[in-house]
This record gives sequence, structure tokens and C-alpha cells, in this order.
Amino acid sequence: MSRTRNPWLGPAARPVAIPEDVDDPSVLKASGVVELPFHVRWSDPSITYDLGQRADRIRVYEQVLREGTEDDVRFYVDVGELVELFEELVLPPTLRRAWADWLLRHRGVVLAC
Repeated sequence: MSRTRNPWLGPAARPVAIPEDVDDPSVLKASGVVELPFHVRWSDPSITYDLGQRADRIRVYEQVLREGTEDDVRFYVDVGELVELFEELVLPPTLRRAWADWLLRHRGVVLAC
């Protein structure tokens, strides 16, 4: 068993879910108090998050961007909010780079990685 991270193990090896239509205004977005699905937040006990609270939004975005599917990202992540929170999010470097590249291409926003 490998004990070190490499291109085939660890966060760098995981695909990044960035749906091309995440910024589509017709896509329904989560609001209010939410409980993340088990495949996103797989630790017990389940927790609810208030998306009206910045700290809770940060935790939801971190978990959904790391563990979520494209459908999860579409539903839980508002791109405008993502830009606002980006510097505070604790994310693996490959994930930060992928989203920074997407935001540059689609929104013209330059973010540090």
C-alpha cells in the first residue's frame, strides 16, 4: 500500500465537478437551512447548515466542491457567492485551480490559487 500522495492517489487524482451550466440563472439553487446528502457529508451525525450564514455557506461550499457531483454543485453553489467566498475556502490546490480557470473563462474573474 502506498503511504504517500502521488498523481494516482489523493486529492489531485479526484475529478473536479464543474458543470458548464452551474451559472445558468434558471437552475434551482438551495437556500435557507439545508442538510447535505450522505455522499457529500458522510460523517455522522448529520448536520444542518443555514445558507444565510456566511460560516455555514463556507462549510457547505467546501464540502460540495470536494465531494459533490455535478448535480450537487449546480444545486448548492451560487457562482457569485463562490467568487465572494473563494479566498476563505479551504480546498485542495487542484480544485482551486480548476475553479479559478473556469471563473476566468466564464466570468473574466482572476482569482489567486
